[in-house]
Amino acid sequence: MNANPGRPRLLRELNDRAVLELLGSSGILTRAQISEATGLSKVTINHVLARLAERGVIVQTGVQAGGRGPNAALHGLNPASGYVIGLAVDMETTWAILADITGRTLAEFTVPTDVAEDPVTAVHDLAGRLTAEAGIALSQVRACMIGVSAVIDPATGDVGFCYDLPAWEPGVLHRLRLRLGVPVSIDNDVNLAAVAERALGAARDVRGFVLVWIGLGPGGAVMVGDQLLRGATGTAGELGWMPVPGAPVSDGVVDRARGGVGAAFQTLVGWQAVQELAGEHGLRADHVRDSVAAAVASPAGAPFLDELARRIALGVASICTVLDPELVVLGSDVGSTGGPALAGRVERAVAGMCLGRPRVVASEVPGGPVVRGALLIGIGQARNRVFFGEDHEVESGAGDQAAGRSRLAKGTP
Repeated sequence: MNANPGRPRLLRELNDRAVLELLGSSGILTRAQISEATGLSKVTINHVLARLAERGVIVQTGVQAGGRGPNAALHGLNPASGYVIGLAVDMETTWAILADITGRTLAEFTVPTDVAEDPVTAVHDLAGRLTAEAGIALSQVRACMIGVSAVIDPATGDVGFCYDLPAWEPGVLHRLRLRLGVPVSIDNDVNLAAVAERALGAARDVRGFVLVWIGLGPGGAVMVGDQLLRGATGTAGELGWMPVPGAPVSDGVVDRARGGVGAAFQTLVGWQAVQELAGEHGLRADHVRDSVAAAVASPAGAPFLDELARRIALGVASICTVLDPELVVLGSDVGSTGGPALAGRVERAVAGMCLGRPRVVASEVPGGPVVRGALLIGIGQARNRVFFGEDHEVESGAGDQAAGRSRLAKGTP
C-alpha cells in the first residue's frame, strides 16, 4: 500500500513546472538540453514532454541538425495556448501590444489618447483592433495589463486616484473586466517601467534600484530583487509631492485634485518646470524631450543640463538618504534623451549632497518601457493561468506578484 498516495502526482507537477519555466526563459530546447538544465533523467523528460504535449501547452518546433546521431527534436511553448495584451496609457498617447504566450508581438498600435473618452470603451475598442489584426478571438486573451499614471489601491488593485486621466476612477477595473470578459489588471506606469528596467534594461544585474521618472509630473519606483515596494496606500514613488530644498510645500490638508501642482519636487522637475528652465537658457522646443536633446547636442546646453541635474539630484539625494540604493535609473523622455550627459551630472551632484554614492544611469529599455513592463507582467500571469492553473486575478499588488515571474518571459516582448 502506498503510504504517500499524493507524492507521485506532486513530483509530476513539480517536474512539469520545472520544464515549463525552463522553456519560458530559454526558448526552444532539445530533450537532452532540458534534461541537463533541470537535472531530470531523459526517461523522466520523455514522460514530461508527452504530458505537456497532450495538454497542448508545448509543441515540437523543429529539429536540431549537426549531431552524430539522428536530428534531435526541438520543443517549445505552444504560442497558441494563450495571448496577452499590454497597454500604456498617458495623456498624449496609448500604446497597445498583443503578444502570444512566448512573448512574440502579433499586433501593435499607437493612438492618440482621448482623455474625455470612457476608458472602458477605449480599451475594449483597442483590444478588438489588436485581436482582429492578430486573427484571434478576444476570449483567447489570458491577461490584459494596463499601465496608467495613477495611484493603485494595494487592497483592490483598482485605481485609487488619477489626476492626469480623471476618467480612470475607482471602479474602472471591475467595469473593464465585465466588458472585456478577460482577466484585466491595472498598475502604475512607473512601476511597470521599473519591471521592464529590471528584466530588459540597466538594472538587470543589480540587487535593487530606484527608477526616477521625470515626466509631466515626477514619479519613482523602488525594486528590491524582483519585488516592488508600494507602501501602505500605494503612493510610494509619488515624487511630485516630495518636499525638497528650494521648492514650495503645500500647507495644511493636501488637495489631491490639484495633482501635486505647486507641491515640492513637481515645481522643480515636472515637464512645465523643465521647459521653463530650457527657455531661460535659450533652448525652445515644442516638447521637453527636444529641449533636452538640443542641450545634449550643443556645448551651449551645458548650463541648462547642470541646473537640471542639480534639481533632479535634490530628489535623488533625498531618496538615497533613506534607501541607499546601488543604482538610480533616470527614465522617461528626459532620462533617456539626456543619456550619460545628464546622468553623469546627476551622479556627481548627488555625491555632493549625501553620504550615498549610487551609480546614476539613463534607462536602457528599448522602446516603451511602460508597455514592455505591462507585457512582461501579463505574460507571467497568463503562463500561470494556462500552465499551472493558478488564477492570479491580482486583486492586490499587481506588479509584486508578476514582477517575480517576469523572468519567465524570454527576450523583449
